[in-house]
Amino acid sequence: MNDQLNPEEREILESFERGELRRVPDVEGEMATARHAARTTFKKTRRVNLRVTERDFDLAHARAREEGIPYQTLLSSVIHKYLSGRLTEPR
Repeated sequence: MNDQLNPEEREILESFERGELRRVPDVEGEMATARHAARTTFKKTRRVNLRVTERDFDLAHARAREEGIPYQTLLSSVIHKYLSGRLTEPR
């Protein structure tokens, strides 16, 4: 089983085995909060119509096929990453 863990998971398991991890006092409340955040974080609430060049449209389709996702999802992800500062233009 340890062979299937990535380095972060392995570190968490080792911390658990050393007794370094502590239970959250209100675990049910924390879980409910996390579930709510997960459900609402990427909830689509607005529709956007966007005009792009034929070339950009074709590139978006090709990249989405490479990633195995719909092109709308790819474009939404790119917009989200850019607006949240995780995607920047090369300098």
